[in-house]
Formats: sequence, C-alpha cells, structure tokens
Amino acid sequence: MCPQDQHRNRDHEPGVDVPPTESTGSAEFDEEKAREGTRLLLEAVGRDPDERGISDTWTRRVPTMLETLSEGRREAAKPTMRTFGAETDGLVVKTGIPLYSLCEHHLLPFHGVAHVAYRPGASMVGLSKLVRYVRWCSRRLTTQEELTSVIATGLADELDAEGVAVEVTATHVCEAMRGVETATATTTRETVGDLSTA
Repeated sequence: MCPQDQHRNRDHEPGVDVPPTESTGSAEFDEEKAREGTRLLLEAVGRDPDERGISDTWTRRVPTMLETLSEGRREAAKPTMRTFGAETDGLVVKTGIPLYSLCEHHLLPFHGVAHVAYRPGASMVGLSKLVRYVRWCSRRLTTQEELTSVIATGLADELDAEGVAVEVTATHVCEAMRGVETATATTTRETVGDLSTA
C-alpha cells in the first residue's frame, strides 16, 4: 500500500484552474545567476569552487542541468500538440511514462511513472505527444501533487478532451535521504471532466 494516495476530481472548464507555465518572474533561464549561485553553494559547504574536479561543476554541469530541469516553466519548450480527427469515442490510455522532477521544498529529485487516460472530444493526439507533454510538465520545481494536476488540467485544455485522468507514482529522494530516510512510493491521482463512455 502506498503511503500517500490522493485523488481529486474537477469539472473541466477551459481556461480555468490551469496551473501557470511561467512563474511570476521571468521564465527565461539566467545562466550567469546559475553559475554564481552554484559557486556560492560550494563555498557554503566548505569547498573551493576552483579546485580540480569541481571547477566544471559550477561553470558548466549544474547550470546545464538546471536549464534542462526548468524547461517546464518555459512556454517555448512546450511540445507541439498537433491533433487529428478522433477515431474513437472510447478511452485512450498510455501507461508507464517515465518522469523526473525536482521537489520545490528540498531541491532534490523525485522520479517515477505517469499513467494517462483521456476520452477524446472531436480530436486526438499521437501517443508520443503524451510522453513528451508529461516530460515537459515534470521539468520544473514542483510537488508531486501539483505536477499531477498540471498534467491533467493541461492535457484537458490542450486536447479539448471530454475527460482526462492522470496517476503518478514516484519515489522522493528527499524522503529517502532525510526525515524518515525511507524510499517509499507515493501515488497521486487527478481526474478532470468525464471519462464515462456509456
């Protein structure tokens, strides 16, 4: 049994309750600030940023990683959700989509899988687009609960779907390394609209 199993259901209202794709500040990545911030963190833990083996950490590696892991806050990085006429009025289900994200409370990763189901309206999208959309959404500082909601409400709007359900099961490094120091799995669920096909 998962230690946390959250389930919410909301009616789909286009343009309402969709989490923002940008923060209140600039969504552009600032590489210079990333370098300086990483350098300061190294100094804070007593390491010389210019010592051999570490100089590349703050000048290149961490800034590059942060740029990738913050793509979900940049609209320009969002995958194009090209649609086509619906070929079914039943459910479309994509399971086992891998995701990696960063806990906004501890700045540590959480990773797992997402399962997505939607009932098309007038249009559908290629299955690979669901994978790309989940990956884009997960590349941000967030919580698992918020991420599950972001994926569900975002897909409902992007696809103009009759209903969307998302389940995310993930393991949190912050839970494994601190606090209870146990790597358990957490499951969160979000349903938007109506998935009934009857």
